[in-house]
Amino acid sequence: MALAGETGDLPRVVPMGLGGILVQLSDRLDDAANRRALALAARIEAEVGTGALAGVEEAAPSLGSVFLRLDPLRADRVAITGRIAELLKDAAGQGTAPSRRWTIPVAFGGAGGPDLDAVAAELGCSAQAAVEDLTAQDLRVMAIGFAPGLPYMGILPDRWDIPRKAGLTPNVPAAGIVVAVRQVILFPADTPTGWWHVGQSGLRAFRPGAADPFAFRAGDSVRLRAVGPDELQALREADPEGGGARLEVLP
Repeated sequence: MALAGETGDLPRVVPMGLGGILVQLSDRLDDAANRRALALAARIEAEVGTGALAGVEEAAPSLGSVFLRLDPLRADRVAITGRIAELLKDAAGQGTAPSRRWTIPVAFGGAGGPDLDAVAAELGCSAQAAVEDLTAQDLRVMAIGFAPGLPYMGILPDRWDIPRKAGLTPNVPAAGIVVAVRQVILFPADTPTGWWHVGQSGLRAFRPGAADPFAFRAGDSVRLRAVGPDELQALREADPEGGGARLEVLP
């Protein structure tokens, strides 16, 4: 394990001011590294819960790293860094199996997905084929970030390595489905974006008044299910919070 300022292979531990440590596992989008980040964060959180890692307040995973938020008055950085090295060694090659699976109805194209045809052109196929391809993918929530409750889902096959748009879309409605760079996002609120807006769901990913305000958790499995706009509207009327999305807890 390399420390900041040293040359060497990842993972690398980087001090982040007085209040944090970043454990960098990869410098590119990588499924194995993301799974390892989720596993490491879970192990650290478990030790924080037992008081074994004094001074660590939180472990937050991202696409290829884990950020440890510290209490600078209590944290022993040397001891924490040593324990991270042990956890990384124990968890080498390990990942996390999903414990929850979402199925989310999505109306693709039309007014709710105005960029679908452009994405299909990038893929070199019809809009229908693009939808069939996307809904056949077993997605995984790799991280929650950018906005409260926003899930980064992937990793899509290489053919979906589509760059972001050259210009900014001023607003994508809440629950909109956007794609770029082998990833899928479901927006929790109306959002400007440079990603491609291909569909619309009815799932509220951020529910401020709920006991658990984030619908998604990192590691969740996700499948998108294509529906027509009329069916989606009916689902939203019957289920304003979820738009017909179904969450299954896996054994």
